[in-house]
Amino acid sequence: MDPILKLLLILAVGALSIAGLFVPSALRRVRHRRLRQQPFPAKWRTFLEDHLPPYDRLSAESRQELHGLISIFLGEKHFEGCGGLAVTDEIRVTVAAQACLLLLNRPTNVYPKLDTVLVYPTAYTDREGGGVRLGESWTRAGVVVLAWDYVKGGVQNFEDGRNVTLHEFAHRLDQEDGAADGAAILAEASAYRTWAEVLGKEYAALRRRAKKRRRTVIDKYGATNPAEFFAEATVAFFEKGRTLQRKRPDLYEELKSYYRQDPAEW
Repeated sequence: MDPILKLLLILAVGALSIAGLFVPSALRRVRHRRLRQQPFPAKWRTFLEDHLPPYDRLSAESRQELHGLISIFLGEKHFEGCGGLAVTDEIRVTVAAQACLLLLNRPTNVYPKLDTVLVYPTAYTDREGGGVRLGESWTRAGVVVLAWDYVKGGVQNFEDGRNVTLHEFAHRLDQEDGAADGAAILAEASAYRTWAEVLGKEYAALRRRAKKRRRTVIDKYGATNPAEFFAEATVAFFEKGRTLQRKRPDLYEELKSYYRQDPAEW
């Protein structure tokens, strides 16, 4: 092949590869902008007032941002009822609102690897038949599974440190780099050192307290492994912010930096 022709072919293939990287992102931005601009139904706002306790404590700007994130979530994610459950707008908005609460104030593609939310009426047997579950986030598939009655229970008491929706969507954030290891994607490379030091120290402390059966602000299930620790720490951050800030201040500050929110001030 002529050397010049070969060079042009290489450049063309390279250009196509680069286009392949950027076009999906550009299309996503256009789609997200369109979804954000759609009117937010009054009925959906009522669901937020009834099923998202922090909603009334958010600023007008944060509420507007949350509306946009919810619109994107509901415009892109497929909901499927399981075990005879019929999916309603109440279910969709309640789940989306809690999922999107984790995304406020941060650059986000709104769970880009998530395709489907499966909702059961109550606790269910997992797909391996290994036990009863309230929720799951499948690492290698774009699926979150939730039990609706526990979703409702989580919003009815938003101060007990138990919330299956926040827990599973924290797992989604953790899994965006392809691994469920408690190491979420951070904005700056330099931030990983502090993240590892603080969360590693707090995880070890939770394991010690759980082993001794002492009271903990983070649910003891977080002592299972680093991924579960991040998920349960996220729940405690949003639901028991003031207590977490008082008892585990380093962890609170690290999560505050990551989520760019301050639930202790709600």
